Amino acid sequence: MLDLRFSEEELETHREHIVSFIGEQIDAAGAEGAVLGLSGGIDSTLTAYLAVEALGTENLHGLVLPATVSSEGNMSDAERVAQDLEISYDVIEIEPIVDSLLAAYPEAEGDREAVGNARARVRGVLNYLVANHENRLVLGTGNRSEAAVGYFTKYGDGAVDCHPIGNLYKQQVRQLARHVGVPEELAAKTPTAELWADQTDEEELGLEYDTLDSILAVHVDGPLSVAATCRVLSVDEETVLEVSALYEASEHKRNAPPAPEPRS
Repeated sequence: MLDLRFSEEELETHREHIVSFIGEQIDAAGAEGAVLGLSGGIDSTLTAYLAVEALGTENLHGLVLPATVSSEGNMSDAERVAQDLEISYDVIEIEPIVDSLLAAYPEAEGDREAVGNARARVRGVLNYLVANHENRLVLGTGNRSEAAVGYFTKYGDGAVDCHPIGNLYKQQVRQLARHVGVPEELAAKTPTAELWADQTDEEELGLEYDTLDSILAVHVDGPLSVAATCRVLSVDEETVLEVSALYEASEHKRNAPPAPEPRS
């Protein structure tokens, strides 16, 4: 697989660029800070570290939003990040809200994907409830790899005001996290959206992040054909075509909802 890691100089450049971006987004909106959902995973953890550098501890409000399927370890790590960074945070259980949705529409009970996405959307609503109340922006935690294949919930974790780490492949997220001082046990964690019990990102995607990153870099974002990608990365054609199909099928998630062209 490709080594997409940055040089030390590039790491500093990206750190400074993202920190500046966060501050500029807050200033442009006339906001008083930011709200960030903390999951205990590497994406939200790195975003928290960079946001504190950009805004200061007093201007970042963390939300830890556990569901019944959330592991105690991840929620503990989420609180640890807030405590280590000395930011204010709230813990709000989301399952009662999800239960209310299912009481209103019981036909969805047992639909793992629908209920999992509902959990993500409830978190998005709570992020904006707090952000609106405090005149803050909602920071996203999406990375380049997951955005490219649509591995996020539309109007859930995708419902944010900006994506500070949205240009980083997963390899680069981990590398930058270590560079800014994220503890190794957090930087090396197995990624999971925890939309349902025992879910892991790589198992659901069907391939490892390093493989996904590499195919995206040379084929989807890069110039290589399917055949050349298979040859350079030593991967099979089916895997490359699967990543391409995910990219094409998820285009609607990355764009504003369409409307018909105006009639003349």
